[in-house]
Amino acid sequence: MTKDMTQGSPVRLIPGFALPLLVGMVFQKLYSIVDTMIVGRFLGVQALAGVGATGSIDFLVLGFCMGLCAGFAIPVAQRFGAGEEGRMREFAANGVWLCVAFGAVLTALTVIFCRDILSAMGTPLECIEEAYDYIVVAFAGIPFLMMYNLLSGYLRALGDSKTPLFFLVFSSVLNVVLDLVFILAFHMGVFGASLASVISQGVSGILCLAWIRRRVPLLHISRREWRLNRDRIWTLCACGVPMGLQYAITAFGTVVMQVAVNSLGTVAVAAVTAALRVLNFLAVPFEALGTTMATYSAQNVGAGKHERLDHGMVTAAVMGGVYVLAAVAVVWCFGREMTQIIIADGGDELIGLSQTYMVVETVCYPLLMLVCTIRYTIQGMGFSGFAMIAGIMEMMARCVAAVLLVPYFGFLGVALGSPLAWLFADVFLIPTYIHFKKRLVTEMKR
Repeated sequence: MTKDMTQGSPVRLIPGFALPLLVGMVFQKLYSIVDTMIVGRFLGVQALAGVGATGSIDFLVLGFCMGLCAGFAIPVAQRFGAGEEGRMREFAANGVWLCVAFGAVLTALTVIFCRDILSAMGTPLECIEEAYDYIVVAFAGIPFLMMYNLLSGYLRALGDSKTPLFFLVFSSVLNVVLDLVFILAFHMGVFGASLASVISQGVSGILCLAWIRRRVPLLHISRREWRLNRDRIWTLCACGVPMGLQYAITAFGTVVMQVAVNSLGTVAVAAVTAALRVLNFLAVPFEALGTTMATYSAQNVGAGKHERLDHGMVTAAVMGGVYVLAAVAVVWCFGREMTQIIIADGGDELIGLSQTYMVVETVCYPLLMLVCTIRYTIQGMGFSGFAMIAGIMEMMARCVAAVLLVPYFGFLGVALGSPLAWLFADVFLIPTYIHFKKRLVTEMKR
């Protein structure tokens, strides 16, 4: 089930690796949309606004966890590309220990201070209880989230993007079923919707673990390899912590933007929530391309084949550019209808705001495509700390939008926040990639 991405044409390797990722992420986003649909249609606008008000803090905390796990998989992919199986397993084992430590601390802190965080963000009083019920369960499920993301990251590091797909599809279907049972049958409200997601994540993590134990001998770690190793931990942290902070820093900008959205009222919050569910779904191909490029670049850098990086970048950019045209067409023609599917009784104002938000963002998707492909490539090359700076650029841009654009342009200023963030990130990422590519080539020649 492993795949060596240091051999063969990138034109075949990258789509072949990205397609299972894409399908898996589609199912993951699909159950997020279904979750929102069920909340919006059966629990109402106030409940939907409560879920939406947690979006930025959810992205900040859970995004840090996912970035951390993705970073821990990079040394594993590099050692696999270099053919050093023993060192690869040592990195994998120490990554597990780090996840246990980070997971325990983050779970405790976020659950304890959850309500204080929501209050500090200015969450509308009419939906703060729904927001708390939703996000506190998600925070309590951080260990399950990290378990799945770490183990699936290890599988992808070995070139296997298909197996995590199967587990994601199963957990997505399970999530939808549990949503309906908890909300419609047990009347558990948004608490039930969040609990369904946590249970589904736990199941997918357990499935990954069972698969590795039965079918992936490369990841069968010996007692000696389970020992804590200071050098391995340092390398893992050097890759994982910056990636986690990148998510957190970027998310801090979204928290600032969420405060600006909250100031516009419940209708604006619900409109952004509905629009983001659609846009997050439409942005899945960029995430799949980015994750693919992280594994592709990590394996090739580990193997010393730096000349293949540009070929991979061009392939990913062409694929992403073609998709951008399709995404713009879909939103332009069917944006209002997609919002109505998520929340039927939102009214003309809410639907119009949601349509505006979606059109502005998809027109600027070329900027997002470059952010995903270049940033993940730099991370795979082993320079996660510099990729993190792009997150700082995004945060600065969103803060500028929240402070300057929203007060003057209202909801349009909110819609311009993400495109401005992507532009700021690209201005940094493009020359950074060129610099480090030249640096790796120079070091190789010495």
